[in-house]
Amino acid sequence: MAAEKKQQPIPSVWARRAREAEQPALSQEAIVREAIAMLDADGTEALSMRKLAARLNAGATSLYRHVATKDELMELAVDQVFGEIDVPPVGSAGWREAAVEAAGSFRATALRHPWLSSVLGQAGLAYLGPNLMAFSERLAALFVDAGFPEPARAIDALIAYVVGMSSSEAAWLTTVARSGETEAGFIARLMPAAQQAAEGREHLADAYAEAAVREFDPSVMRDAKFAYGLDVMLDGLALRLGAGAPTVE
Repeated sequence: MAAEKKQQPIPSVWARRAREAEQPALSQEAIVREAIAMLDADGTEALSMRKLAARLNAGATSLYRHVATKDELMELAVDQVFGEIDVPPVGSAGWREAAVEAAGSFRATALRHPWLSSVLGQAGLAYLGPNLMAFSERLAALFVDAGFPEPARAIDALIAYVVGMSSSEAAWLTTVARSGETEAGFIARLMPAAQQAAEGREHLADAYAEAAVREFDPSVMRDAKFAYGLDVMLDGLALRLGAGAPTVE
């Protein structure tokens, strides 16, 4: 009889129920906290187990006792950050107001941690983490209570909008930060090049010409842009209420 094929372990930190005893001088929490600080400062490319061990004044072997791989470390970091997102409890506000609040909290968290949006699709089985599971459960309760015929798809639409907007916004803010200038100063210096590139393109040229002479607060403009798109997206979701699930032929 052929030997029974050995099952491969699921490649996720959340799939391992038992953890080794932690050394007092180095805990998983401390490792994740320092990893997030490195990610916030320099992005995902700068993070390695070797560099992280050096920051913690520990050997790489000591880290591997708590986190098996860099992929697992990213799962833990993502889940830790998701604990910062607020989702209003059911009944505290109407579904739309609650969705706006949750989306705003998600966006604020993504901008505090500019690497977050870019790694969500690459963070293995991060959705199994306790904070991300709690976030998903609170959103599900909100949309189920509102009466959406397909609450999971409504949640997917909301998250896709926030991730899409915040990823481009975070990339822009990272570029500004690397310039060493204020956002307003960076835009002012960029404007002549943008106007030149828009020459011959009627609508873009008019828009850049207007922006060049108008005083504005870039952060207020970004807030307004996010709010406008969110309203449009929620208008579309609102049409689903009472419409029932679409028929699939």
